[in-house]
Amino acid sequence: MTGEDTDNDAGTGTGTDAGIGGSSRARRLRPLGGLLAAMAVALTGTRVSAVALPWFVLVTTGSATQTGLVAFCEMTPYVVVKALAGPLVDRTGPRVVSWSTDAVSAAAAGAIPLLHAAGLLSFPVLLALVAVIGAVRGPGDLAKEIMVPEAAERARVPLERATGLSGVTERLASTLGPAAGGFMVALLGPLTGLVLNAVCFALGSLIIAFALPRGMGHPADQAPAASGYWRRFGEGFAFLRGEPLLLTIIVMVGITNLLDAAFGTVLLPVWAERSGNGPTAIGLSNGVWSATAVAGSLVAAAVAHRMPRRVVFFAGFLLAGAPRFLVLASGAPMWAVLAVFAVSGAGGGFLNPILGAIAFERVPHALRGRVNALGDAMAWAGIPLGGLIAGAAVAWSGLAPVLLVAGAAYFLTTNLAALLPQWREMDRLRGRGAHESPAAEPVA
Repeated sequence: MTGEDTDNDAGTGTGTDAGIGGSSRARRLRPLGGLLAAMAVALTGTRVSAVALPWFVLVTTGSATQTGLVAFCEMTPYVVVKALAGPLVDRTGPRVVSWSTDAVSAAAAGAIPLLHAAGLLSFPVLLALVAVIGAVRGPGDLAKEIMVPEAAERARVPLERATGLSGVTERLASTLGPAAGGFMVALLGPLTGLVLNAVCFALGSLIIAFALPRGMGHPADQAPAASGYWRRFGEGFAFLRGEPLLLTIIVMVGITNLLDAAFGTVLLPVWAERSGNGPTAIGLSNGVWSATAVAGSLVAAAVAHRMPRRVVFFAGFLLAGAPRFLVLASGAPMWAVLAVFAVSGAGGGFLNPILGAIAFERVPHALRGRVNALGDAMAWAGIPLGGLIAGAAVAWSGLAPVLLVAGAAYFLTTNLAALLPQWREMDRLRGRGAHESPAAEPVA
């Protein structure tokens, strides 16, 4: 990003500040505010769909295995395409990628209720549409994510605070989306939630295309086109291979993501059905978790830069992970389930701000698309399998044993990982941009 773009498009020059006061401040906040708004609406629609789509499949087929298969068909393209999209995002620019992929997601999501109403939505067609949504969501999410540091710089907001606000946005979407989805499914049926998902994607596309400053989201990769896609892809892989802390985080988060996917796509819906609590319980449980996660993210955005990252990080995982599985396995009443989800959400709210700040500190601007795409894809690689494994396991052994095993696996993964020496690096580059970091040296 050039100084000229910043001054002209975001209004961050000191002379401009003195001249127009509040108007200049509004212009400075526009990049970050617009990006967070686009994230909010797209994520809200996705969270509504995360309740509506599994419930639609579960009540129409009665099969936990087919419910898991739908999640697999969405998340597998998501992970694969996101992993390969990094060089494209760096070359094309995250802004173009974001609005165009959101537009395609809106069309595919809107086709599901339309085809169902016309009697043309067979299960294979549903799987195909879900796969399209997953394939384009991957690059779209990546594009928004890597615009956060630029938006923070234009808005003059510290990086850790910007990632905290991004985390708050995600948590708010995860609060409103599941709650709205649960009540909407209960009152109006699951297809209404899928319509809302399509509308949210369309709105997010319009915000990115028209609301952000003109100079924002330009291509970061200035290498000659002759350098080739695979060479640029390899540069991102080589950089990530030389970052032990990032690799350790990716592996640990990959395992917990698999378990979270199993929980959200199969275990929680099956528990809601078999306990008699229904889809409203899914919305309430996820909504309570996300509401307290919002509070945790707000605290993290305000004070996380003063706290020891390692202690906060692993305490957050201890609260956010295993307790959710164990309370459902125990057959506890609904009030106890909500209490545990509230505590877990508070811990989970501290995680993403720390993860985002570490990644942006250690990865240079020109490589963010490639490195973040590879890192995210590796961390999400188990998500497509989570629903499949959980669905098959529940069919074979029942719900409670699967919840107990998954909760134990979550606890062991996060606690054993804390013993590795790489975690001492978490605070070494704190508060420094990637351009100041030794990790930002050119990749050979």
